[in-house]
Amino acid sequence: MTLKFPVMPEQITKSESRILDYISNNTEKFLFASIGTVGRRIGVSGTTISRFARHLGCEDYKGLKRCVAQQNPEEGPAAKLLETLSLDQGFTVENWMARQQIHLQKTLEGLDKEEFQRAVSALLSAHRVFIHGKSASASLAQLLMFRLRRLGIETVLLPSGGSEVLEGLANVKEDDLVVMFSFSKVSREGKMILRHSKGVGYRTIAFCSRAFVPEEEQADAQLFVYRGEAAEYHSMTAPAAVIDALVVAVSEQMGDESVRRLSRLHKMKKSYAPDR
Repeated sequence: MTLKFPVMPEQITKSESRILDYISNNTEKFLFASIGTVGRRIGVSGTTISRFARHLGCEDYKGLKRCVAQQNPEEGPAAKLLETLSLDQGFTVENWMARQQIHLQKTLEGLDKEEFQRAVSALLSAHRVFIHGKSASASLAQLLMFRLRRLGIETVLLPSGGSEVLEGLANVKEDDLVVMFSFSKVSREGKMILRHSKGVGYRTIAFCSRAFVPEEEQADAQLFVYRGEAAEYHSMTAPAAVIDALVVAVSEQMGDESVRRLSRLHKMKKSYAPDR
């Protein structure tokens, strides 16, 4: 469900983002839960939830429930695109770039530095890196694979869907790493990846756009990326930026070895270049 509220996304705090994400993805549970129950589930105080309700223009927690109950969800890519255009008061490249700056800032605010470093360490220590991306995320999977391979890290793309995912996962060993993209929810394939990791022991990294993720849906390292509100057109600016940040951080920790590997690749390209 998408909540309409009279404040801009950039005015929402990190704690309020967790509350909003929980309501949007657990609407029915929220409508029948007390303020204390909701607070315990997402790790914030009742005072914070009450302040959030007033921030949205509601009198109190009950008023917030009424507001949520009265709203109807808007679904589909066309509605999301229309919502984005209305936010920008008509498209201009300046407005679009300004919104991407907001996306990057919100990503920086929500991205846990310890989780990021955990992801870097996992990439450095993995025997092989398997990457899963489907639909629009497939392009991000390709980008990450390209960047890592240039550093000499063995990288494999998992099939995007169906039983073929299981065939790919059958090759993942304990000392490998699986990177997945699970922005607004964990896909069926993502659930396979997480479940299979429990038995095999490989580590996982997930790119997600939710401030609150249930424990059973969490990877070993969760990388938050802000892609806009639920009803907006979802940009890939922030995920691509975090991918490049990961690769640069990995390259830095590899030190001279990353330079040697890139230089070797450059020499190979020159030696196999067609005669001019």
